Amino acid sequence: MKSPAGRQAGVRTTLDHPVRVGIADDHESVRLGIKAACENAGYDVIFAAATVRALVDGIAGRAVDVIVLDLSLGDGSRVTDNVHNAQSTGASVLVHSIADRVALVREALAAGAAGVIPKSSPTTTVMAAVASVARGDVLNNLEWATAIDADRDFAKAQLGRRERDVLHLYASGLPLKMVAMQLGIAHSTAREYLDRIRVKYVEVGRPAPTKVDLLRRAVEDGILPGLDQDGGDGRG
Repeated sequence: MKSPAGRQAGVRTTLDHPVRVGIADDHESVRLGIKAACENAGYDVIFAAATVRALVDGIAGRAVDVIVLDLSLGDGSRVTDNVHNAQSTGASVLVHSIADRVALVREALAAGAAGVIPKSSPTTTVMAAVASVARGDVLNNLEWATAIDADRDFAKAQLGRRERDVLHLYASGLPLKMVAMQLGIAHSTAREYLDRIRVKYVEVGRPAPTKVDLLRRAVEDGILPGLDQDGGDGRG
């Protein structure tokens, strides 16, 4: 992974076109500042808006390489939803935030954001990060590392043995009915375990509403590939 540190704004990328940028920030001065910096760096700003919903509508199917996204928007939207909706445009997501709320940073990264750049960063650093993410790189910087370290420290979902069994099989691709059959439990019981797993991930700030999200959590927590051998039954 490549860090943007030390690069210059307007850095030449491997793209065969100027970097195409979308911006979602509910502070007009920040939107205008990022837009001006992007244009000065030779990037194309496709659209800028105060919410992700307005941004996606404004992009209207046009190609975008990277969306610069504030963590907390004034419309009350959730970080995970904003990252996923931004990604629905085909763009990578760069979080541009004060970055002092580690739980939200973790949530954005878990949802698939390519990295985090603080609003306190010099403009040249922000523009280099935009170019890096547009190339498909994942930022490896202090803010990213801090969020991941915090995740390791206190964000484990503490799944029990049976819960890990269910997650292992379900995230591996089996339908829930087959999971129940393999474990010798009722389909309704398997569903209860799956619901409990999702609740536990929400409680530690790592929501997993979809099967793909559960797969990510299973990999992050070492449940795939292979189960941890310690721990008790999830009924405990």
